[in-house]
Amino acid sequence: METAQIDTDLNTLSQSKKEWATLPIAEKVDFLYRLVELTMANAEDWADAGVAGKGIDPQSPLAGEEWISGPYALLGWLHATAATLSALDADGDVLKGLKTWEKADGQAVARVYPTNIYETLLLHGYTVDVWMQPGVKREELSEQTAHFYRNLDHEGRVALVLGAGNISSIVPLDILYKMYADGEVVIVKMNPVNEYLGPIFERIFAPLIEAGFVRFAYGAGDVGVYLTGHDGVDTIHITGSSRTHDAIVFGSGEDGAQRKANNQPTVGKPITSELGGVSPTIIVPGPWTKADIAYQAEHLATQKLHNDGLNCIASQVLVLPADWEQGDALVDAVRDALSEAEERPAYYPGADDRQQAARDHYPDAEKLETNVERTLIVGVDPADANAYCFNEEFFAPVYAITKLAVSSPAEFLREAVRFSNETLQGTLGANIIIHPQTAKELGEELDKAIADLRYGTVAINAWTGVGFLTGRAAWGAYPGQSLDDVQSGIGVVHNALLFDRPEKSVVKAPFRPFPRGVRHGSFYLSPRPPWFVTNDTAQTTAKRLTYYAGDGKVTRFPGIFASALRG
Repeated sequence: METAQIDTDLNTLSQSKKEWATLPIAEKVDFLYRLVELTMANAEDWADAGVAGKGIDPQSPLAGEEWISGPYALLGWLHATAATLSALDADGDVLKGLKTWEKADGQAVARVYPTNIYETLLLHGYTVDVWMQPGVKREELSEQTAHFYRNLDHEGRVALVLGAGNISSIVPLDILYKMYADGEVVIVKMNPVNEYLGPIFERIFAPLIEAGFVRFAYGAGDVGVYLTGHDGVDTIHITGSSRTHDAIVFGSGEDGAQRKANNQPTVGKPITSELGGVSPTIIVPGPWTKADIAYQAEHLATQKLHNDGLNCIASQVLVLPADWEQGDALVDAVRDALSEAEERPAYYPGADDRQQAARDHYPDAEKLETNVERTLIVGVDPADANAYCFNEEFFAPVYAITKLAVSSPAEFLREAVRFSNETLQGTLGANIIIHPQTAKELGEELDKAIADLRYGTVAINAWTGVGFLTGRAAWGAYPGQSLDDVQSGIGVVHNALLFDRPEKSVVKAPFRPFPRGVRHGSFYLSPRPPWFVTNDTAQTTAKRLTYYAGDGKVTRFPGIFASALRG
């Protein structure tokens, strides 16, 4: 892309930034609903482009991933944010009707899913809560939201969004968060990996482009370098790896390392980021049945293999109790689930090299018996804080297993939390899988574990990816990082309720799917989720869910349920 065009685009954005910043809320909401219509009109093209770009069989259930993590995620956020801003415009109370409370220590919590009967039915038994940072009081929570809209004196700013190349909804969601949470106009630099989506996104964003509030840029790293250093850019948002972040902020090579050590960034602009890391899944010992082991093995395979493991939130380290009598059976079941999951090409540049690097560090790693590269590393010493798999995000279909030698579920959970916080690199998300009987027995011990985990999203019997899909949840790293120790990033995105100071999102789901859960006294109707890599009807269910997310027609429910129950 020619720099002259970038200069022209940034000039246009500079001229329109105050107009956007001061645009009446009602007009901003109108843009959201226009984007809903255009997303619906382009949803199939969007999903099809992702399927083709990633080399997925168009008839495969895996194609459902491109619907769920693409237009479905965007449509949910658009409607949620429109509701937030409409409430703000009406009486200033964006939390009216929302369940809020304070934990025993005074920490304020808001339930952001479900918020109505229809959400309850769609993911029956699932809840998502946002915990606020210490100091935010429940009675002040409404005033601790939407800070941008509570100050009417704005000059506006131009934001650069450096787009992600893996999950397709990240780009539009990042653009819109900068616009609607921070009041900034945006130039987005598409990642070369998925820049084929650019023309589709430009069709969806056409009203905002025509109004001079959004521009798209394309090209290789030199375009990114030009943009990050451009005087016409006021702020930057990065989605990627911590290594990419550091190269942008401090530069590369020995000079970059020295500047990082001295905390001397070369970019003097406010920078937010959503980065990856090493995500744990903690398996709490309990009275699991063979069916529980088989189902949770599918769940763990999904946490690893969704999008072929090319997720910043992919589970990387499975944390098991060493003496749990069912531990070996679970490892065997995970090995089988990883081996039997449908094959797909490694579409992302460097994925095979990263997988080979993991094998080079672990010569005894198992190369699973598939036609595509998948790796299982068993027996990593948890005491080795310098272990490669604890410090390097694989971003590839590689799973590592470590075992902690402790004697009881409570002891194990405490040690697993300490291990995750102190040994693993990154703070984006952590998962806990726990039998309901064990959860009941642990009681406050489980609550304390959730509170103590220093991660931006914690999921109980769910994958943290559900938090990504929930538009009202805050998505990002645990707060408190700095540019020179960024971990999994600074700031949040999504956050459709516009909380000013979220600490973490907490996702909870049933341990067993319907109908088996009912036989065990768990009266939830959620079957195998459509994001599972083992779900046979994932594509049909995801497509139907997407169109429901767009128009909200309850007449779509029978078709959604019929497909979901067959999955």
